[in-house]
Amino acid sequence: MATESTVMTEQTQTLLQKDTTTADDSSSPKPMDSNSRSATTLVLSPHLKGVEAGSSAVVVITGSGSSSSDTKGNDIAGVEGQRTAPAKHCIGKSNKGVSWGFSLDQGRRSTMEDRAVVQPGFMKLCCKDVGGCRAPECEYAMEKSLVHYFGIFDGHGGDQVSNYCANELCGIVAEEWEKGSSLDGWNKRWEVALCKAYERADSAFKDEALAPKSVGSTALVLIVSPCQIIAANCGDSRAVLCRGAQAIPLTVDQKPDRADESERITSSGGRILNWGCLRVEGILSMSRAIGDHDLKPWVISVPEVTFTTRTKEDECLILASDGLWDVLSNDDVVKLARKELRQRQRLAGANKSSFPPAWHVSQHVLKQALDAYSLDNISVIVVNLKNSKLKPQENP
Repeated sequence: MATESTVMTEQTQTLLQKDTTTADDSSSPKPMDSNSRSATTLVLSPHLKGVEAGSSAVVVITGSGSSSSDTKGNDIAGVEGQRTAPAKHCIGKSNKGVSWGFSLDQGRRSTMEDRAVVQPGFMKLCCKDVGGCRAPECEYAMEKSLVHYFGIFDGHGGDQVSNYCANELCGIVAEEWEKGSSLDGWNKRWEVALCKAYERADSAFKDEALAPKSVGSTALVLIVSPCQIIAANCGDSRAVLCRGAQAIPLTVDQKPDRADESERITSSGGRILNWGCLRVEGILSMSRAIGDHDLKPWVISVPEVTFTTRTKEDECLILASDGLWDVLSNDDVVKLARKELRQRQRLAGANKSSFPPAWHVSQHVLKQALDAYSLDNISVIVVNLKNSKLKPQENP
């Protein structure tokens, strides 16, 4: 699927509208209609504001299938796709859509290597292609709905790989899905498409034409549809679901201190050395990434793909680079996000703010990370799953 791409540079605040191919002024972003057939890919750099989507999108959430804990003691037990009785109404169609906001900050680093991407409506699919509708008799079961794409790419050693993933991976995912078949099930089709897309992105850096072999990036992608959320993760960026007051991790950090990752690396002849923290060959603190070809075959680009069914209790999604998660736990972030989101939604009717509540949430949690003295670049995307109809955004 061919899409236009708008690339934002550092220190830019832009207005972004459908069919826009360049954006480089200092005005506020306009609302983005995620019902638009001609959606624009937003490739985000620091200091950008949020964009609202007012569609009747449905969110499907993917959780991890493994069970362990990370170095901060967060429970990362897997959330399997839940089997439930058929519903009378499609949960996605009972919602007024999703909205999102994003914030990025260079933090205390000398360079900015994080990238974030929002691609509203990157595909338009039936429920059966993204999880199977829980309400097969519902009038909406065979109706096509927009599917949204969100990505966090945290580069290391340079920004070449994170830039490439931000610009190219969304289109590659769509291409690989179109090539696939649902004969083995909708979830297998997505898993194969995402794994092949990550492999293609990684293969672009086999020689040093695009970047030195020491450069790499995490790749966290969430695909949000009217019936499901699909997560693909490679590295230590993380996605967490706020379901009521509960923090549900949708991804598991891939680091050398994970028992399964340690076994995989050492059994193939690699070493895990303690250099400030556990690192592959004493160099890289994550065990999977796009790029890093000087650490093959131990650092692989195969994503862990997970699936979670959305429920009425789901409030928001938080995707972020490790600049956030290094200083705030999953529970901390969900507590902060939930409180801020509810406050902002109560004010939304009377407030003439140009930005949706989700943007204020992204700013709030980013500031908390900076106050906690995060030393890394920080990128945050917040997706509001209980979006209400807001007045169109206006320039301040």
